[in-house]
Amino acid sequence: MAPTVLHLRSETKHLEHRSALTPATTAELIKAGYIVNVERSPERIFDDEEFEKAGATLVPEHSWVDAPKEHIIVGLKELEEKDFPLKHVHVSFAHCYKQQAGWENVLARYPRGDGTLLDLEFLVDEHGRRVAAFGFHAGFAGAALALEVWAWQLNHSEPFPGVESYPNEDALIADVQKAVKEGVEKAGRLPRVIVIGARGRCGSGAVSALKKAGIPDENILDWDMAETAKGGPFKEITDSDIFVNCIYLTSKIPNFVNMESLQVPDRQLRVVCDVSADTTSPFTPVPIYTVATTFDKPTVPVDGLASGPPLSVISIDHLPSLLPREASEAFSHDLLPSLLTLNDWQNSPVWARAKKLFDEKVATLPESALQK
Repeated sequence: MAPTVLHLRSETKHLEHRSALTPATTAELIKAGYIVNVERSPERIFDDEEFEKAGATLVPEHSWVDAPKEHIIVGLKELEEKDFPLKHVHVSFAHCYKQQAGWENVLARYPRGDGTLLDLEFLVDEHGRRVAAFGFHAGFAGAALALEVWAWQLNHSEPFPGVESYPNEDALIADVQKAVKEGVEKAGRLPRVIVIGARGRCGSGAVSALKKAGIPDENILDWDMAETAKGGPFKEITDSDIFVNCIYLTSKIPNFVNMESLQVPDRQLRVVCDVSADTTSPFTPVPIYTVATTFDKPTVPVDGLASGPPLSVISIDHLPSLLPREASEAFSHDLLPSLLTLNDWQNSPVWARAKKLFDEKVATLPESALQK
């Protein structure tokens, strides 16, 4: 039987430097008998030559479109918004399973071309736990940015400026510690931060960043299911300076915060980091904004507040790209056992579950989307 060919595409999302495959995992796949084609990429945190040294074949950017149908296309973030049908098996995040804006057009491209989406967000083991996730680094980066925005807002009237990825965690934390010091000089105290979902991957990353930035335990409210069981909105959020939402939802629950709960006269809340970034999802527990933010424009103001300090929301949907090397290495390492079964993915439980979910979601598509 011919070896399975994996084709790592170049990412097209602005400022996305992460990679689903790393030179280390590429070398393991090649050792196991796979052929790995890697598109050249000016944005990827790993140099093209690192993949070449690992045994991959370098191919031109965007060449996946014309690759043979049997090649499996591996990527990270969603494809560019185009209309042509998709003929391959795609392994990537697509952000179209939770009725996000435009989900029908994104998802319909696969059945229209007889292709398949194996969505990385929904790769789970037999217990329903994700086999690989960027959660820790998403929470880490989100909390770090939230601290910087808090300090910036205290000292500036203009919006928080754009940010770029860091070469490593130490460089990011050094910047955050400097910002916190400036914020404390203005506020006369350290910020109080509430993290909801603190026991999960994402929340543990957020708490880790807060502690490394110098926020003491007594200033961190680390909430999880037990604390939110009574149902929101929660006064503890508006009493805090920063709220980091690390909850991943697939059904609606009472809002953690809403526009009405923000109108209290003693609101301290200045910064919300919605790490889930489900901006247009009907399931969001943070329905106080409608604009996804970016590294170029990291915050959006919450309008319509009668009193209190300004309130900024961070809703960047690829926060781990702030630390692209560490995030990619951790994710790809966890994904590798599943990647090694792609040569028989229809019979591999992890991928078969992803295919079943894909089929279920396709079945909900309106006929009009399939006929474009």
